[in-house]
Amino acid sequence: MKLLLLLSFTLFPFLASAQKTRLLVLTDMENEPDDSQSLVRLLTYANQLDIEGLVATTSIHLQTRVAPETIHKIVDAYGLVQPNLLKHELGYPTAQTLKAVIKKGLPKYGLTGVGEGNDSEGSEWIIRQLEKLDGRPLWVSVWGGPNTLAQALWKIQKTRTSQQAEQLYRKLRVYTISDQDDTSPWIRKNFPTVFFVVSPGYGYEHATWRGINTSEPGTQPEYATNAWLAQNIQQGHGPLGAQYPDVAFGMEGDTPSFLGLIPNGLNAPEHPDWGGWGGRYVLQQPTSVATTRFRPQGAPKDDPETRPIWTNSADSIYAAPRFAMGPSTEKTEKAPKSIGATIWRWRTEFQNDFAARMDWCTKSYQEANHPPVPRLSHPENLTVKSGETFYLRASESTDPDGDSMSFRWMHYPEAGTYSGTINYQNFVSNIYEARPIAPTVTTSQTLHFILKVTDKGTPALTRYKRVIVTVVP
Repeated sequence: MKLLLLLSFTLFPFLASAQKTRLLVLTDMENEPDDSQSLVRLLTYANQLDIEGLVATTSIHLQTRVAPETIHKIVDAYGLVQPNLLKHELGYPTAQTLKAVIKKGLPKYGLTGVGEGNDSEGSEWIIRQLEKLDGRPLWVSVWGGPNTLAQALWKIQKTRTSQQAEQLYRKLRVYTISDQDDTSPWIRKNFPTVFFVVSPGYGYEHATWRGINTSEPGTQPEYATNAWLAQNIQQGHGPLGAQYPDVAFGMEGDTPSFLGLIPNGLNAPEHPDWGGWGGRYVLQQPTSVATTRFRPQGAPKDDPETRPIWTNSADSIYAAPRFAMGPSTEKTEKAPKSIGATIWRWRTEFQNDFAARMDWCTKSYQEANHPPVPRLSHPENLTVKSGETFYLRASESTDPDGDSMSFRWMHYPEAGTYSGTINYQNFVSNIYEARPIAPTVTTSQTLHFILKVTDKGTPALTRYKRVIVTVVP
């Protein structure tokens, strides 16, 4: 039995890797502090993603140099805490493994770095990863300009058959933080089958990703301050925390490009319209591009999109209903709809999750908190009849630290096709069992219910289950 347990423990990282999302990052590191901030966060999740590339690139803000040395420095700091991270979860790669995938793009801006004679170790590495015998999609998380990716696509188009090229295009999943050079719209126009998530244009203030650092009433702004970061990330969290710089222009503007890939039970990378920590996006062809008066010289033109892309979509946020015994007499308040809300609605939860993982860098397993494990008593997909009462139940959920847990069921109307109010037979949404009443419908509709299980450890950690209910007449 001991041998079997040891074998299972040893093989776990390899068995789990089949379920991980492949990720390759393009970063204009040293443009501003937020790239370093995002990389520190990403490395705390290095066991839950297959990080296949960390490529230093240019952008509109860093046009003539690349900075792989800063990536190496942060990964070196990660290497010092990696043994302690392994005390908390399996699968954290060594620093040497990650350093082997650090590459450089050309120190050229935008389309000046695309075409004959513009291959780089970064663009060649992208092609190599795309051509790996791996059926999983490759997510390319673009924190600056994507011209290194554009060069890879240009070369694929020139050197592979159309069938071979198309197979590689369809393996790509690209998320760019707005358009930070002129190759981003160029890729969307010239490679129409590439899966692309973006708030198009240079108008940062109109982008979904700004929800990561928006500071307005109701957005829990205290979780995005230098004071919170100093206490929970930077100070007393070992050499990796010490590599996390203070906020300058905004906290972690690049993080939404991978935050929705973390396997937390809520995120569904292949379904951006379902919503998650990285925001919610719908497939549509924008008729206009948001512009800005803060445009630096050389910023890409705000040309209309030529095809559908995964892009901005707003959420309405409802205040959590506070029920005692029986139905509330208090009206539920609804916040204004916004695209940023698709991210900041989860801010407390993803910030606490980051803080816990930073604790893992220095603390023993007994001293730190670990996320609960939600378990449903029924399938994740249900079909019910119009007007029928049905049960959502998660009483078998557990917590690895033995912490008490809170439960909340919520209907996520924007993720499904039915946007009306859902009534409950038991009047409450904050116990492990909810009894919703299916709405009366004349055509088949889908409802997304999100279960949030939050432990009472420090910091409090949340994991999710998504139940998709099809209501038929």
